[in-house]
Amino acid sequence: MPQYVIEREIPGAGDLSGDDLKGISQKSCGVLKDMGTGIEWVHSYVTGDKVFCIYNADNEDLIKQHAETGGFPANNICEVKNVISPKTAE
Repeated sequence: MPQYVIEREIPGAGDLSGDDLKGISQKSCGVLKDMGTGIEWVHSYVTGDKVFCIYNADNEDLIKQHAETGGFPANNICEVKNVISPKTAE
């Protein structure tokens, strides 16, 4: 299953409270449950005004469907082609 990085522009994301993040997470998980198989949320990185989400999905259309259904922005969707780390240098 391909992996994707989704860039979501959310002004003030870094200032969201734990309760806010929990609510957003619950909504996302609810949409994913209703969608069934073919898409899964791995984790997200919250920064000042953006959230970068890592998803596994059969295709980009499922990512777009999740965003539209949940009311989440999906400003940029990129399929991961490779992963490198310090171990790559060894």
